[in-house]
Amino acid sequence: MQRRGVSMMDISEKEDVERVAVASGRIKLKDSTVEKIKSGSIKKGDVLGCAEIAAILAVKRTPEIIPLCHQIRIESVKVEFTMGDAEITATVSVKSVGKTGVEMDALHGLSVALLTIWDMVKSVEKDETGNYPHTRIEGIKVDKKEKHVLSD
Repeated sequence: MQRRGVSMMDISEKEDVERVAVASGRIKLKDSTVEKIKSGSIKKGDVLGCAEIAAILAVKRTPEIIPLCHQIRIESVKVEFTMGDAEITATVSVKSVGKTGVEMDALHGLSVALLTIWDMVKSVEKDETGNYPHTRIEGIKVDKKEKHVLSD
């Protein structure tokens, strides 16, 4: 198979429109870990606060990590967490005005939020062999992608 080169899409002819994307996913944890997060007793500190900041930073840096993503002006990032008995669901919403969508930015922010949660709780999630039999990230998806023409 012959290898093809890569190129960034030319979006110069596209009009600026308002763009919104929402991505969600979850991390499965032990019940006891979720309780420790709720009670604020994780040694590294505020798990969800750290994950929220990590998600926002990841959204802003998406083009630095995913090679063919365009640099875009991010207007807002909203990060929400829902705690279950043995899981945390994260949702990242991104809004921009520009020529290309923000779904990769939302997915990147979401993924980093979930990875940050894992990093923050790994000391209480590990078993005696240092493995993570209960911990997994799953269900990462784009829930919504919209664009709205700007009115004059």
